[in-house]
Order: sequence, then structure tokens, then C-alpha cells
Amino acid sequence: MPQEATPVRTARLGRTFGPEPATVSGVVLLLPGGEEVSGRRPSPVLATASVRALGRCLARAGRTEGLAAHVVHYRYRGWNGSEAHLARDAAWAADEAVRRYGDVPVCLAGVDMGGRAALHAGGHEAVNSVAAIAPWLPEDDVALPPEPVKQLAGRQVLIVHGTNDERTDPELSFRLAARVKKANRDVCRFEVHADRHGLHQYRSEVLALACDFVMGALFGRPFSRPVQDALAAPPPLGLRMPLAAGFGKTLQR
Repeated sequence: MPQEATPVRTARLGRTFGPEPATVSGVVLLLPGGEEVSGRRPSPVLATASVRALGRCLARAGRTEGLAAHVVHYRYRGWNGSEAHLARDAAWAADEAVRRYGDVPVCLAGVDMGGRAALHAGGHEAVNSVAAIAPWLPEDDVALPPEPVKQLAGRQVLIVHGTNDERTDPELSFRLAARVKKANRDVCRFEVHADRHGLHQYRSEVLALACDFVMGALFGRPFSRPVQDALAAPPPLGLRMPLAAGFGKTLQR
């Protein structure tokens, strides 16, 4: 019998969080975490878990604006070196958002390795903003080229990192943000004091911050005062902005 061909893996978008708007005016693509090296296909349930709360928060916040929020389901669990599979799937997802919804602004919002994918794919012409939460970034290596940043020119960029992150070094995201800031003033980075990689201690504050940023970037809503201050402050102040306890409950706009 002839051997069956191995099916080609494809990335896909999950269903929208909440009811799909009658008219979509903006799209947020949620990029889950991953592994440094793996050829296995991600578990849809486990992959969605890391961004589910953010998707629900965004769907509620953007319901009246026409926001469509989708999880990106990758082809592979791993970044896999120069293949950069997760970044390629993020770029594919931006293409798919344009195919489905037309010329609407897109935000890439990633967690962990998904944060790195969002930063890499941020140069897509449809993307106007990137949110990277506890992004996984490689250690500095003089034998390898540094993480790219030129693609983020003209985008609004938010990075959030816990100061006690045991999985991804917050200093790496600070150094990346400083490099981005040289070419793009619309960059801010918040530090979540004493929180770890999962950002569970200040979960509600992190979700409120991410929603505030995405709504402002996609739909022109005024950013909260802390985000405005972080964007306007020169480095390092705007790149080491502390996320205050209770953020989201008493926003000053």
C-alpha cells in the first residue's frame, strides 16, 4: 500500500471571546507561551489557559468598540531556533485577521514565549501595537545577532514583567525595551514588584493594564494616567514604571 502523506500542519485562530461583533473595528491576537525547542503540536486547552483571562477581559472592555479577540493556535510548541515558528504563526495570524476583517488595526498580545513572538511579528503592516507580558527572551550571546527591534518603529509597545520572575529574566526585557525606545518613543514597560512569572499576585492589575493599553492603542481611548506617564517619561523611568497595587480600580485619566 502506498504510504500516506504526512498532513501539513497549519496554524489557526480560535473562536472569538464572547459574541463576535456585527462589525469588527479592531482585532487582538492572543499569543500563548511555548517552549524553546519542541516539534510537538501544542495542546489547545493548555495553550489557551495562559491567555484566557486576558481574552475575556479584552472582550468585555471592547464589546462596544467592535473588538474581536482570538487565540492563535500554533503549529508547534517550540520556537525552534532560526525557524522562529511562533513568530511566523503570529505573522500568519495577522494576515488571517486582514483576510477576515479587512483594514482594521491589529494588536499582538503575547505571554512568555508568545511575548517574544509578538515583538518579532510586530512589524506586520496591519499591526499597530504590541503587548508582551513576561516575555521569554534569549540570554545575550555575542555569537548570535541581538533580538530585532527595528520592526517595532511606529508601533505602540507595552512590556510588563514581574521583578521576581524565575523563568524569564526581567533585565532582558528592560534592555530590549531600552533598545526599542531609541527608535520609537511610544514604548513603556511596567514592573510588577515581587511578582513571579505567572503574575498571579497582581493578576487583576496586570489584566487592567493590558486592557487599558489595548483599548487605547486600537481605538484611541485615552490611556490611563500611569500609561501616559510611562510613555512620556525618558528612560529608564518609563521603562521601570512600577505597577501600583489596585491599578484598574482607581484609574486617573
